[in-house]
Order: sequence, then C-alpha cells, then structure tokens
Amino acid sequence: MKKTVFIIPFLLFVSFFANAEQNIQAKAETADLQQPENSIRIITRPEILGLWGMNIPSNKQCVEYYNFRGGNEVVVNSHKEWSVGLFEYQPSADITQNQLPTLVMQVNYENNEKDCSGNQIDQAGELSQYFVKWATPNQIDFCTSEKGNECFATLNRVLP
Repeated sequence: MKKTVFIIPFLLFVSFFANAEQNIQAKAETADLQQPENSIRIITRPEILGLWGMNIPSNKQCVEYYNFRGGNEVVVNSHKEWSVGLFEYQPSADITQNQLPTLVMQVNYENNEKDCSGNQIDQAGELSQYFVKWATPNQIDFCTSEKGNECFATLNRVLP
C-alpha cells in the first residue's frame, strides 16, 4: 500500500510534465506555421547591366551603344549597324591581385550595315573577350590585357 501511495503521485507528476512538454512543442509548431512567408527576394545582377555609349574618335557625331540586358542579352547599335547576341560578365575573383573582370560577347545576329567608323563587316557568329576596367561606376574601359594596361575603348553609362 505504501508503494502505491508513492507510485501514483509520482506517475501523475511525470505524466503532467510530459503532457506540458508536448503542449509547448505543439504551440511552437503552430507559431512557426503562422509566420508569414518572407516576401523579400534578393536578386543579384551583373553591375555592367544597362545602356552604355562609346564615342568614336574619328566620328564625333556618332555614338556606339551597348545595351547589356537581363538574360545575358546584349544589343549593339552603331550608326546603321545593329547586332544582337549574348554576353557573360565574370567579376574579378580577387581584386587585390589587379585581375580585371572578364566580358565575353557572342554576336548571334547582325544586319551588316555600316557602323560609326564607316566599316561594313558581318560579325554574326563572332566571339570576343574583353577585360573590363572600371574607372568609375559610370565609366568603363574595354581592355585586351587582364592587367588593364592595353585599353582601346571607353564606355560611359547612359542608363542604369
């Protein structure tokens, strides 16, 4: 009888705490389910996206435009010539070693008209690689060397 007197309160005591723990877990799970879904989306995009213009030294009245668009699409317009293609911009992995970002462009279609320099060259299918030297957030140079000491074109941002 004495054992029963001690066992019954002990079992009640243990079952009370076990039940309380289950209630706490159930409330926590319910609270988690009631949290609103986070509607903030972070989308990264290459910093080169936007419309850029390159002044032609031999023809001050003409600007060659590079429009780097979403989906890695690039549209180039130079006087009567326009072309459409794809680009891949790869930021520098280590700026401390003076390695410039890389830009690769492939022309998929070209209308084969004269450009700002007066040249008429069908560039469809051409693949070109440049190193991008950022002078400011609104001015870049296209370079042929990854150290940025052999640059041939300066582009200014027209639109973000």
